[in-house]
Amino acid sequence: MKPNRLLQWLAVAALIFGLLTIVSGGRVLFGGAQARDEAGNIVPFVLWFNFVAGFVYVAAGAALLSAWRGGARLALFLAVSTVLVCLAFMAHVVSGGAYEMRTVGALSIRALFWIVIAALALRAAKATSVWS
Repeated sequence: MKPNRLLQWLAVAALIFGLLTIVSGGRVLFGGAQARDEAGNIVPFVLWFNFVAGFVYVAAGAALLSAWRGGARLALFLAVSTVLVCLAFMAHVVSGGAYEMRTVGALSIRALFWIVIAALALRAAKATSVWS
């Protein structure tokens, strides 16, 4: 698979991932007590970050699909900001804060996902003049 083709598939995945993130985060944030209870020990700053980031996921996915150079910058922003939230989450856990194990997995997947997309998008942006 060519890097640009792979990047297109990842951009579609980012769009879908973003929409799912908005729906699931919005359900917990705005769905009432039952939705919050089902979510368990949420970490509010992680939940809010993920919800807001979902909109940026959609924007980044659309930008990458259109081969706009700004898509690579958005992907890099998402990678860096997700890693920073991971670090803040780890501090929360180490200090004894309540959390769900699925949050550990979800943050790890999100960070890896955006690190990979950012690396591929930045490489594609440098390698081709099509990205403008």
